[in-house]
Amino acid sequence: MFHKEGTQSILFGSIFVAVVLLLTDNFIDTNWIKMAIQIAALLLLIIILQFFRNPKRTVIINENHILAPVDGKVVVIEEVFESEYFKDKRLQISIFMSPINVHVTRYGLSGIVKFSKYHPGKFLVAWHPKASEENERTTVVIENKTFGEILYRQIAGALARRIVNYAEEGMQVIQGTDAGFIKFGSRVDIFLPLGTPINVVLNQKAIGGKTIIATKGE
Repeated sequence: MFHKEGTQSILFGSIFVAVVLLLTDNFIDTNWIKMAIQIAALLLLIIILQFFRNPKRTVIINENHILAPVDGKVVVIEEVFESEYFKDKRLQISIFMSPINVHVTRYGLSGIVKFSKYHPGKFLVAWHPKASEENERTTVVIENKTFGEILYRQIAGALARRIVNYAEEGMQVIQGTDAGFIKFGSRVDIFLPLGTPINVVLNQKAIGGKTIIATKGE
């Protein structure tokens, strides 16, 4: 199963491979050169397909859980000053996605979208300390009856050149459903109220819609 954001790329990639196979069969007589070009074209298509994969996941909805919004590695757990929306101290959890991770963004909790804003910006490497404030990014705040307002931020990395965000202010969203997509390596930051019990540790592998990153009331 592939994400809808990859439709154009997969189509172009398939056409490119078909053209390469046709041209090499008709115009290149040296077998090893022909095979090398054809294999390279097929590998490119495989890379495109794996990048836009969208595995189906059964999400157990729980108002007392915040789920990881993306696949990747937990690279930050710390108290920070969130300057865009809350303008106070929050607990930040950051998940870094490499190019080989699934890049679908999922809603980590159910609730009402209170804020959604796109920011153009730089393309620093996603793990850079200033990436959260200076890179191209989107900021989304969801109000949840258990946790209050939770902010997550999609951040473009050095390779990412397009962030897709489906959240619009006033929307009712459901935990685990599709919230967007980030093309190529990137990062997502989640900002929680101070004192929120955390269920992950640094360098832990997170699975979007599955890994519980925070709990409350249990």
